[in-house]
Amino acid sequence: MKIKTVGSWDDELWPDASRLYLEAFGEKGAKPVKIIKNMFARGIAELHVGYKESAPVVMALSGKLVSDRVMIIDYLAVSEKERGKGLGKHFVDYLRQKAVAEGYQKLIIEAESEETPENRSRIHFWQSCGFILTEYVHHYIWVPETYHAMYLPLMADCREITGEELFVYINTFHRLSFQGRR
Repeated sequence: MKIKTVGSWDDELWPDASRLYLEAFGEKGAKPVKIIKNMFARGIAELHVGYKESAPVVMALSGKLVSDRVMIIDYLAVSEKERGKGLGKHFVDYLRQKAVAEGYQKLIIEAESEETPENRSRIHFWQSCGFILTEYVHHYIWVPETYHAMYLPLMADCREITGEELFVYINTFHRLSFQGRR
């Protein structure tokens, strides 16, 4: 699989990513494009798109809290017709290797906590990639869904982290994403 990564808004790459992004998150949870552009303008995001032959099959939008040495996988989507073939795990491994090479100490994601088969499946996917599920359930004031934080330590001596601690990073990232939007 060929992977393209950019750290600034790319009008040519976004259409490839947006098909996958909207397929997975369009009706529920997708950030508006103006917010994503703001994330790039603030220097806190990267877009990653994986291709099978010339077709985009997987995408991720990652957030960077450089001073905290934390990378957040904000969104990850695999084409519906390509799911179950290991592309998601391959992509997470790519992001893990990239984070290690750039000096990050942990990868963080948030997963919906409501007990549904779909959410359990997502949490199982992240656990199969090495992520640790925290018990804390976070309630946002602007969305009805509740979330768990999950993390992947990138250093051997990384201590256990609570969900509350992880949501400090996640909330910082969200605040920066929406701050000063144009």
